[in-house]
Amino acid sequence: MSISFEARAQQLGDRLIVPLPEEASAALPSRGQVAVEGEAGGQSFTTVVEPDGRRGHWISVDDALREALALEDGHTVTAEIRPTKAWPEPDVPDDLGAALASAPDLADTWAEITPMARWEWVRWVNATRNEQTRERRVEVSISKLRHGKRRPCCFDLSSCTDPELSRSGKLVESV
Repeated sequence: MSISFEARAQQLGDRLIVPLPEEASAALPSRGQVAVEGEAGGQSFTTVVEPDGRRGHWISVDDALREALALEDGHTVTAEIRPTKAWPEPDVPDDLGAALASAPDLADTWAEITPMARWEWVRWVNATRNEQTRERRVEVSISKLRHGKRRPCCFDLSSCTDPELSRSGKLVESV
């Protein structure tokens, strides 16, 4: 299934994002994160489309794609995306990575869970601005993985969990 759309890039703080139009977002198979392959301006990309907490989605534009498309705040981009079951690996934050490295008994467990599950652990750890809460989530992640949990529990997968760009689980309008 291919989803084509045109959208305006938006600068939020240090990040450039492309909010998906309502129709494009509604065509995705989940209100939560969705792995996609896509093309924009002749450039291919693979990413995970993020939920905005309002039943919509957005794409974070990395530096390489931004440069290739000469994309800036307010520019319009035409893109085509296709949901895929092949999830890219998440960028594991340093604190979670260090905790996993200091728990060699979990190496096989971490390797055996799906990339989508690893994304969920990373999202859960990252979804706070409070350093104490974050430290606790790293500890709890290690404990839960040791006890056989393959995914974190009890958070809304359709909420926007990027602490730089969200408030109360919703993508902010401006930063």
